[in-house]
Amino acid sequence: MDEQVNIMIVEDDRIIAEDIRLAVLQAGYFVSDMVASGEDALLAITAHRPDLVLMDIFLKGEMDGITAAELIKKNCGIPFIYLTSHSDAQTIKRAKATGPFGYLIKPFVERELEVAIEMALYKHKMEQEREQLIIELREALTRVKTLEGLLPICAWCKKIRTDDGYWEQLEGYIQKHSNAQFSHGICNECYQKQCDKLG
Repeated sequence: MDEQVNIMIVEDDRIIAEDIRLAVLQAGYFVSDMVASGEDALLAITAHRPDLVLMDIFLKGEMDGITAAELIKKNCGIPFIYLTSHSDAQTIKRAKATGPFGYLIKPFVERELEVAIEMALYKHKMEQEREQLIIELREALTRVKTLEGLLPICAWCKKIRTDDGYWEQLEGYIQKHSNAQFSHGICNECYQKQCDKLG
Protein backbone atom coordinates (compact mmCIF):
# COMPACT_ATOMS: atom_id res chain seq x y z
CA MET A 1 0.00 0.00 0.00
CA ASP A 2 1.53 3.35 -1.08
CA GLU A 3 0.02 5.63 1.58
CA GLN A 4 -1.05 4.84 5.11
CA VAL A 5 -4.83 4.65 5.30
CA ASN A 6 -6.31 5.52 8.69
CA ILE A 7 -9.58 3.88 9.66
CA MET A 8 -11.78 4.68 12.63
CA ILE A 9 -13.88 1.92 14.19
CA VAL A 10 -17.14 2.90 15.90
CA GLU A 11 -18.42 -0.20 17.74
CA ASP A 12 -19.81 -0.53 21.26
CA ASP A 13 -19.11 -4.27 21.66
CA ARG A 14 -15.45 -4.58 22.74
CA ILE A 15 -14.97 -8.11 21.42
CA ILE A 16 -16.45 -7.28 18.01
CA ALA A 17 -14.45 -4.03 17.91
CA GLU A 18 -11.24 -5.98 18.54
CA ASP A 19 -12.12 -8.50 15.81
CA ILE A 20 -12.70 -5.63 13.38
CA ARG A 21 -9.43 -3.99 14.42
CA LEU A 22 -7.48 -7.18 13.75
CA ALA A 23 -9.19 -7.61 10.36
CA VAL A 24 -8.36 -4.01 9.42
CA LEU A 25 -4.71 -4.46 10.42
CA GLN A 26 -4.54 -7.80 8.58
CA ALA A 27 -5.79 -6.03 5.44
CA GLY A 28 -2.87 -3.60 5.68
CA TYR A 29 -4.64 -0.54 7.06
CA PHE A 30 -4.03 1.47 10.23
CA VAL A 31 -6.62 1.94 12.99
CA SER A 32 -6.64 5.59 14.06
CA ASP A 33 -9.34 5.28 16.75
CA MET A 34 -11.76 2.83 18.34
CA VAL A 35 -14.78 4.45 19.99
CA ALA A 36 -18.07 3.12 21.35
CA SER A 37 -20.52 5.98 20.75
CA GLY A 38 -21.59 8.42 18.07
CA GLU A 39 -20.66 11.34 20.31
CA ASP A 40 -17.13 9.98 20.80
CA ALA A 41 -16.84 9.37 17.06
CA LEU A 42 -17.56 13.04 16.32
CA LEU A 43 -14.95 14.17 18.85
CA ALA A 44 -12.31 11.73 17.59
CA ILE A 45 -12.91 12.61 13.96
CA THR A 46 -12.07 16.26 14.50
CA ALA A 47 -8.82 15.28 16.23
CA HIS A 48 -7.55 12.59 13.85
CA ARG A 49 -9.37 12.95 10.50
CA PRO A 50 -9.45 9.28 9.40
CA ASP A 51 -9.72 8.28 5.75
CA LEU A 52 -12.68 5.98 6.42
CA VAL A 53 -15.10 5.17 9.24
CA LEU A 54 -16.46 1.70 10.02
CA MET A 55 -19.72 2.47 11.81
CA ASP A 56 -22.00 0.24 13.85
CA ILE A 57 -25.60 1.47 13.80
CA PHE A 58 -26.89 0.78 17.31
CA LEU A 59 -24.42 2.30 19.76
CA LYS A 60 -24.11 3.39 23.37
CA GLY A 61 -25.20 6.94 24.11
CA GLU A 62 -27.93 9.19 22.74
CA MET A 63 -26.72 9.20 19.15
CA ASP A 64 -26.97 6.16 16.91
CA GLY A 65 -24.53 5.34 14.12
CA ILE A 66 -26.79 6.64 11.36
CA THR A 67 -27.06 10.09 12.92
CA ALA A 68 -23.32 10.15 13.62
CA ALA A 69 -22.50 9.08 10.04
CA GLU A 70 -24.80 11.76 8.65
CA LEU A 71 -23.01 14.45 10.68
CA ILE A 72 -19.59 13.08 9.72
CA LYS A 73 -20.48 13.20 6.04
CA LYS A 74 -22.01 16.67 6.28
CA ASN A 75 -19.23 18.27 8.33
CA CYS A 76 -16.13 16.34 7.27
CA GLY A 77 -16.87 14.58 3.97
CA ILE A 78 -15.31 11.36 5.27
CA PRO A 79 -16.66 8.13 3.73
CA PHE A 80 -18.15 5.45 5.96
CA ILE A 81 -19.27 1.83 5.87
CA TYR A 82 -22.00 0.50 8.12
CA LEU A 83 -21.19 -2.73 9.98
CA THR A 84 -24.34 -3.95 11.69
CA SER A 85 -26.36 -7.00 12.60
CA HIS A 86 -29.56 -5.15 11.71
CA SER A 87 -31.04 -5.54 8.25
CA ASP A 88 -34.70 -4.63 8.80
CA ALA A 89 -36.34 -2.43 6.17
CA GLN A 90 -36.61 0.67 8.38
CA THR A 91 -32.93 0.60 9.40
CA ILE A 92 -31.78 0.06 5.81
CA LYS A 93 -34.04 2.88 4.60
CA ARG A 94 -32.55 5.31 7.15
CA ALA A 95 -29.01 4.13 6.45
CA LYS A 96 -29.44 4.36 2.69
CA ALA A 97 -30.51 8.01 2.94
CA THR A 98 -27.09 8.94 4.40
CA GLY A 99 -25.18 7.73 1.33
CA PRO A 100 -22.90 5.09 2.87
CA PHE A 101 -20.00 3.62 0.92
CA GLY A 102 -20.97 0.13 2.06
CA TYR A 103 -23.27 -1.86 4.35
CA LEU A 104 -22.04 -5.14 5.82
CA ILE A 105 -24.24 -7.46 7.87
CA LYS A 106 -22.55 -9.01 10.92
CA PRO A 107 -21.15 -11.56 11.16
CA PHE A 108 -19.01 -11.16 8.05
CA VAL A 109 -15.77 -12.75 6.95
CA GLU A 110 -12.53 -10.76 6.86
CA ARG A 111 -12.32 -10.82 3.07
CA GLU A 112 -15.77 -9.16 2.78
CA LEU A 113 -14.59 -6.35 5.04
CA GLU A 114 -11.32 -5.97 3.13
CA VAL A 115 -13.14 -5.71 -0.22
CA ALA A 116 -15.72 -3.28 1.21
CA ILE A 117 -12.92 -1.03 2.51
CA GLU A 118 -11.03 -1.18 -0.77
CA MET A 119 -14.15 -0.34 -2.78
CA ALA A 120 -15.14 2.52 -0.45
CA LEU A 121 -11.69 4.11 -0.62
CA TYR A 122 -11.62 3.78 -4.42
CA LYS A 123 -15.13 5.23 -4.81
CA HIS A 124 -14.27 8.14 -2.52
CA LYS A 125 -11.08 8.85 -4.49
CA MET A 126 -13.03 8.82 -7.76
CA GLU A 127 -15.64 11.19 -6.30
CA GLN A 128 -12.92 13.59 -5.17
CA GLU A 129 -11.29 13.52 -8.61
CA ARG A 130 -14.66 14.10 -10.28
CA GLU A 131 -15.39 17.06 -7.98
CA GLN A 132 -11.97 18.53 -8.76
CA LEU A 133 -12.60 18.15 -12.50
CA ILE A 134 -15.97 19.88 -12.15
CA ILE A 135 -14.29 22.79 -10.34
CA GLU A 136 -11.62 23.03 -13.04
CA LEU A 137 -14.25 22.86 -15.79
CA ARG A 138 -16.30 25.64 -14.19
CA GLU A 139 -13.19 27.79 -13.88
CA ALA A 140 -12.32 27.12 -17.52
CA LEU A 141 -15.84 27.99 -18.65
CA THR A 142 -15.72 31.32 -16.86
CA ARG A 143 -12.48 32.13 -18.68
CA VAL A 144 -13.78 31.19 -22.12
CA LYS A 145 -16.09 33.39 -24.12
CA THR A 146 -17.73 31.68 -27.05
CA LEU A 147 -19.07 32.77 -30.40
CA GLU A 148 -22.07 30.87 -31.61
CA GLY A 149 -25.07 31.23 -33.86
CA LEU A 150 -25.36 32.96 -37.25
CA LEU A 151 -23.08 35.99 -37.70
CA PRO A 152 -24.17 38.49 -40.39
CA ILE A 153 -21.02 39.50 -42.31
CA CYS A 154 -20.64 41.88 -45.24
CA ALA A 155 -19.53 39.98 -48.34
CA TRP A 156 -17.54 42.99 -49.55
CA CYS A 157 -15.79 44.64 -46.58
CA LYS A 158 -16.03 41.66 -44.19
CA LYS A 159 -17.48 43.72 -41.33
CA ILE A 160 -19.86 41.99 -38.92
CA ARG A 161 -23.23 43.42 -37.93
CA THR A 162 -23.63 43.60 -34.16
CA ASP A 163 -26.83 42.91 -32.21
CA ASP A 164 -27.33 46.70 -32.08
CA GLY A 165 -27.27 46.96 -35.88
CA TYR A 166 -23.81 48.53 -36.16
CA TRP A 167 -21.13 47.21 -38.49
CA GLU A 168 -17.84 46.37 -36.81
CA GLN A 169 -14.45 45.21 -38.04
CA LEU A 170 -14.07 41.44 -37.85
CA GLU A 171 -11.01 41.61 -35.59
CA GLY A 172 -12.66 43.89 -33.06
CA TYR A 173 -15.80 41.77 -32.95
CA ILE A 174 -13.90 38.52 -32.37
CA GLN A 175 -11.73 40.09 -29.66
CA LYS A 176 -14.80 41.39 -27.81
CA HIS A 177 -16.64 38.07 -27.96
CA SER A 178 -13.80 35.62 -27.37
CA ASN A 179 -10.40 35.39 -25.74
CA ALA A 180 -8.66 35.22 -29.11
CA GLN A 181 -5.74 37.55 -29.80
CA PHE A 182 -4.48 38.52 -33.25
CA SER A 183 -1.00 38.64 -34.68
CA HIS A 184 -0.84 40.41 -38.02
CA GLY A 185 0.97 39.01 -41.01
CA ILE A 186 0.40 38.57 -44.72
CA CYS A 187 -0.49 35.38 -46.54
CA ASN A 188 1.47 34.25 -49.61
CA GLU A 189 -1.35 35.07 -52.03
CA CYS A 190 -1.77 38.64 -50.76
CA TYR A 191 1.99 39.11 -50.66
CA GLN A 192 2.24 38.11 -54.32
CA LYS A 193 -0.62 40.46 -55.28
CA GLN A 194 1.09 43.37 -53.50
CA CYS A 195 4.40 42.57 -55.20
CA ASP A 196 2.67 42.47 -58.59
CA LYS A 197 1.04 45.86 -57.90
CA LEU A 198 4.35 47.42 -56.94
CA GLY A 199 5.78 46.11 -60.07
